[in-house]
Amino acid sequence: MSFMDTVVLGALAGLTIFLGLPFARLDLLGTRSRIALAMFSVGVLAFLFVDVMEHGFSIVESAVEGFKDGDGSLGRAVGLAFLLGAGFAAGTAGLAALEARMRPGKAGLPPIAGGSPELTVDDAIAMEREATAARARALRTGMTIAAAIGLHNFAEGLAIGVSASTGEISLATVLIIGFALHNATEGFGIVGPLGSVRPTWGWLALAGLVGGGPTFLGSIVGYNVTSEPLELAFYAVSGGAILYVIGEVWTAMRRYGHRELGLWLLALGFFVGIATDLVVVYGGG
Repeated sequence: MSFMDTVVLGALAGLTIFLGLPFARLDLLGTRSRIALAMFSVGVLAFLFVDVMEHGFSIVESAVEGFKDGDGSLGRAVGLAFLLGAGFAAGTAGLAALEARMRPGKAGLPPIAGGSPELTVDDAIAMEREATAARARALRTGMTIAAAIGLHNFAEGLAIGVSASTGEISLATVLIIGFALHNATEGFGIVGPLGSVRPTWGWLALAGLVGGGPTFLGSIVGYNVTSEPLELAFYAVSGGAILYVIGEVWTAMRRYGHRELGLWLLALGFFVGIATDLVVVYGGG
């Protein structure tokens, strides 16, 4: 498979993420529907977490087995294990610290004097500021999810590029088809936690590029460079970031109730992640 063919097909595999993004613009969704969509996205993210950490562990375990069999060094095994831990920490604690620095201070609503139900001008301004801050937090969470998915998709793009460069055309083709199906569900993972926030088309376009574009970039890098530490770093940071996002979305959704509905949709999202990934497994990816 030529370099240009690999780049074009890698781009197509990443662009399927846009299939789920337009759902964020629908005004027909009620509270239950939005909770269901958000928890479905959590299920997809939970599968992605298991998937990326499994790939990361396999790289470290191969290094340890190589050292045991005398084919590798202890330093390489320890270094890769440290890279996995450090990358995971960067994706969880590092992302939480960055998000805390970006979050503006909360402006509480002032009490209404004398218990009057009427709102003052200051009350109205405070409520408007809180609504604006809530919208900003939701959009920031969605973009954080897109970035975490993008890290995961970069590693997937590496797999496409490496298989294409080594002449394994059938494997590369199945990987592209499988990742395209898989990425189609990831758009829901980005927009599900937005709740009632209706993003602009420009925001959705940017989120799609952040989440799906790295598949295209990864296929370019993978075609020209083969680096296990690079692949492991992206798996580790992605796994940590996805776990952080799952916690944030789960906490936000608990306020709205409908616990049983949410858990059923979480399980459905996890199953859909498994189903789409089986195509990749079938191809040997």
